Amino acid sequence: MFKKLILAIAVVLPLSAFAQKFGTVKAGEVLEAMPEATALQAQMKEASEKYQAEFDKLNEELQRKYADFQNIQNDANTPESIKERRMQEIQEYQQKIDQFRVTAQQDLARQQEQGLAPITTKFNEAVKSVGVEGGYTFIFPYDPSLVLYQGTDVVDVTPAVRTKLGLK
Repeated sequence: MFKKLILAIAVVLPLSAFAQKFGTVKAGEVLEAMPEATALQAQMKEASEKYQAEFDKLNEELQRKYADFQNIQNDANTPESIKERRMQEIQEYQQKIDQFRVTAQQDLARQQEQGLAPITTKFNEAVKSVGVEGGYTFIFPYDPSLVLYQGTDVVDVTPAVRTKLGLK
């Protein structure tokens, strides 16, 4: 009797290893459909436009300073020290603009990262929930450019994730 039990376990155990379920999810499609992502995109667009407006003002001021410098540069009566000081002011202002650009890019990246964190957490929780409920071993992000082969037994769980998130 003991030998039959061991034999049964030896036969069933390898078969259970092959009874795995795999799923894929179109993460980009789901994330783009989330209202939080749409709100974040609008927020990022607004912040970017504000930075662009400020950047435009700074560039206008730089152009004005440069035009004034051109007038002084062509004036033979203006002392060289004044010309040099104006050129130095333009260079310093250009450095301020460059620093502003770097700061703006860093701030936009930080805002994007902070805004995406709760969205991706919510998405990951929904995928995990679908995985647990469906008994999946793995759920992979679907990317046709990375998949060399996908069997017919792999399930697209995107609709289930969308449902879990309350998306249509």
